[in-house]
Amino acid sequence: MKRILVAIGLFLLLQNAWAIDIHTAKDQGLVGEANTGYLAAVKKPANAEVEALIRDVNAKRKAKFGATASSTGTTLQQVSNRFYELAVQKTEAGHYYQDAAGRWKKK
Repeated sequence: MKRILVAIGLFLLLQNAWAIDIHTAKDQGLVGEANTGYLAAVKKPANAEVEALIRDVNAKRKAKFGATASSTGTTLQQVSNRFYELAVQKTEAGHYYQDAAGRWKKK
């Protein structure tokens, strides 16, 4: 479990490479942290730029989740669930996240 937390922490730090785009989209309420551990559109339909951002971020997350799962002997599902928990904790006031039932909540 400790290795999962360290790997996810490093991933969150690396995510800053995209943070300006993600942050802007989150500030505008366009995207949020889905309960799957991935980024999702808060309001649908999302425009093409937002959809492209979501696809890009989620592809990178899936790769990192898979690598973390392989290196820690866990599953992709376990890693994505733990990432979601940490992402919600780090969600800034005014940004969106999904609750367990899939409802969007503003922090």
